[in-house]
Amino acid sequence: MAVEAGTQQDGRIVGRVWTVRLDPYGRPSAGAVKLSCSHPPCPDQRFPEGAAAGRKAAIAHVNAHLVRVRAAGGPRGQAGCACRAADCAWHIPDPATARGAAGAPTGSTQCGGPMVLTVYADRAGRLWRIAETCARCAAATTDCRVLDTAPPPGRRTSAAKQPVMRKPATGRDGEDGAAENVTALFSDHAAPPTPRDEPAPAAEGPSLPRARARATSPAGASRKARRWGKIAQRIVPQDLRPDVLRLELIELGDAFRAYQQRPEPDLALLAELHERKARAFALWADVSGDESLRHEAQRAEQAAHTTRDMHANRTGQFLGEAAGGDQPAVPRLLTRPQGAQARSALEYAAAHAPSEQAEVRLAVLMLTLRAARAGTGNVTGQDLTGWLSHDAERVLGQLVADRWLDLPGTVAEAMASRSEDPTAFTVPSLLPDQADRFALGKTTRAKVSGWAQKVVGDRKVRKKKLGATTRLLALYTAAFARPDGRLGHVEDGGLPLDRVAAFCVLPPDQVAEHVDLLAGADWLTDTDLTEETLRGRLTERVLPLGGLL
Repeated sequence: MAVEAGTQQDGRIVGRVWTVRLDPYGRPSAGAVKLSCSHPPCPDQRFPEGAAAGRKAAIAHVNAHLVRVRAAGGPRGQAGCACRAADCAWHIPDPATARGAAGAPTGSTQCGGPMVLTVYADRAGRLWRIAETCARCAAATTDCRVLDTAPPPGRRTSAAKQPVMRKPATGRDGEDGAAENVTALFSDHAAPPTPRDEPAPAAEGPSLPRARARATSPAGASRKARRWGKIAQRIVPQDLRPDVLRLELIELGDAFRAYQQRPEPDLALLAELHERKARAFALWADVSGDESLRHEAQRAEQAAHTTRDMHANRTGQFLGEAAGGDQPAVPRLLTRPQGAQARSALEYAAAHAPSEQAEVRLAVLMLTLRAARAGTGNVTGQDLTGWLSHDAERVLGQLVADRWLDLPGTVAEAMASRSEDPTAFTVPSLLPDQADRFALGKTTRAKVSGWAQKVVGDRKVRKKKLGATTRLLALYTAAFARPDGRLGHVEDGGLPLDRVAAFCVLPPDQVAEHVDLLAGADWLTDTDLTEETLRGRLTERVLPLGGLL
């Protein structure tokens, strides 16, 4: 039969309950609420300002009760379930455990487990309840949270009063069961007596019923022992051979998932993972004959290459691969994609300069980099004289006369302008309405323009008073140097002499003279010229300006 609240359950004290609720009072339109507590010493409180203030006070009131309960020792292990005292009406009945016998209430659930201290809050924010219940009722109650568990009861003097639940020697599903005594204290029935011919078990804390282990065959046990894994939306077969490949794929899948949980990206680590994935998937494709795995390996290899480029672009550092990785990392002024844009700018200036003069080509390049975003830019007389020295005014006038450049005033005014009042200029061929215009993004334009300014305005180049032709050669060698400073691509082994001469507006037999000038300015070293190739490398001093190939 159902046990009424406030009575005893099989001689046990009913668990304590504190109920805090918010109810409206006064005019409904006012929104005032009243806070009441089931604990008699607690007076009612009224909150005319509304439900928000009432909820805040209710939560504080509940927390105060919890502090006092915990200070008094927490939940009592000898108490009965307060939920059962209310016919287990606090939770929805479990059909699997509800009793359907005649005359028995179908709404109550068999209680079990240790006594726990719980707190319940309804979703409407109107009711809070602290209660001592059994663990089974707490688990069955929605929005109920367990705060504390009662300590194990002490060992009783009489063995007949010690509740014992003997685990059967053979389980229902056929598993082997060891003869083991498990102490369990339930709040819905009295403890069964212990047989006299058996000694009383040692005092143990009450525990929730454990899930039974499923019987497994030896073959099933071996299958269960093998690790399961997944990578790139593919299940790693448990029978995959060789076993080292299967373990590598499983570890890679775990490593990729762990990387996704990192708070900050590590592109070097990610590139290494992609490289391992490429090798593992290539071997997997060889073993299984699945061409889709080989395609996945190629994608991983490309991803590793792209990730390393991203790492280099973000840090501005490249390792000396050609030197075997022994050289320390060198900070670069430009990333590799920006280096490609710099080479494109050199080609554009060589193709669109209005005359075949080194001074004009250098001025066209520098002005193009300043106007490459919108076709307009700013320049000062100091900029022009820094690039071209005494020829600046003549070259600027020639560009205006050839209609390659538009100035708002005269050439003399542009030469007299200073940084606080620069001259605005326009390059008509770079305006956005031109179909074949050369354009760079905002960041790239600023970076490439700054790189060219550093090359042309290098301290030792200025000190040696090198001319426009030698400065064009310095730009060309910096743009076509490898990370270790050597000139040209690896497969070429140098720079084609005819291309160098064409860019610098020189005959090929005069390139050697300007190479020597750059060597004297500590720009080039280990130079070697043949009839077709210029070999050498950038000095360590200017290495940050190169390494763009």
